[in-house]
Amino acid sequence: MAFSSSYSSITTTLSRLTLLRFTTTTKSSLSSSSSAYSSFSTVSFLLPISKPEGLNRFRLFSMASQPKESPANNPGLHATPDEATKGYIMQQTMFRIKDPKASLDFYSRSPVSALTDAVDRTVWTFGQKATIELTHNWGTESDPEFKGYHNGNSDPRGFGHIGITVDDTYKACERFESLGVEFVKKPDDGKMKGIAFIKDPDGYWIEIFDLKTIGQISANAA
Repeated sequence: MAFSSSYSSITTTLSRLTLLRFTTTTKSSLSSSSSAYSSFSTVSFLLPISKPEGLNRFRLFSMASQPKESPANNPGLHATPDEATKGYIMQQTMFRIKDPKASLDFYSRSPVSALTDAVDRTVWTFGQKATIELTHNWGTESDPEFKGYHNGNSDPRGFGHIGITVDDTYKACERFESLGVEFVKKPDDGKMKGIAFIKDPDGYWIEIFDLKTIGQISANAA
């Protein structure tokens, strides 16, 4: 599969996934008169990311040359945060999932995470940075007419992927392969060597890379 050598993304230099949290609401019947389910259980995987030393803020990352990234060439891009937004954080990304059993298994083993006890830590949890919330509409796992969610990587394109930093991309991918994880791109596929893309049970893409090599990879692709 060919990948574009120039694309833009915002990376937060994800380094370690340390927490998962599972919550659920009361089950109820599905609504046959609506395209949406009338009630749902919420599966919240909360993955706080520890920040490497010396990295104090989010950094705009792009495969484009530096002049194209500058605020002068990007109307609307602020070089410094608005004072009114001081303290704001990117707290979570939400995925809709079909089967919580499959997703719990994937996220608690594949991207190196640990499942917490089922205790109420809502206030603490929602104060953490860079988490993933998985929302399950009850009944989708056993509904033969439910075809799954659109992952954004086919027409109409929208959401792309999340990214996870690992210590060694190749070793991580060997482990993913042993766990039966589906690959979109293996590290040596395509022009951008050293990065990989895997899929979770719902087809969402996850980029895998490490900080030791991503700088050179991006420079080679520019």
